[in-house]
Amino acid sequence: MKGTDQNKSDQNKSDTVTLYSLSTCSHCKSTKQLLNECSVAYSFTDVDMLDQEERALILKELRELNPRCSFPTIVINDRVIVGFRENEIREALGL
Repeated sequence: MKGTDQNKSDQNKSDTVTLYSLSTCSHCKSTKQLLNECSVAYSFTDVDMLDQEERALILKELRELNPRCSFPTIVINDRVIVGFRENEIREALGL
């Protein structure tokens, strides 16, 4: 799926981290940078890079997590964090 990728990490943690982002969003880029700097493995979807059909499916999924569909939306295990909230992200990851 275009716009979807995984960042692999050397760190072997049991956290499941999913990031919904936009390729042009500065807060999304900051979130990716934080996760990379902390060696966190995560999957991400740049929603604006998806074709129309894939985008509709992802946005439906995203609305269930974040009704405003704002970016970035980060899911760490079962916890949803909306926006670049560094302290909350670190806390959810146990960093």
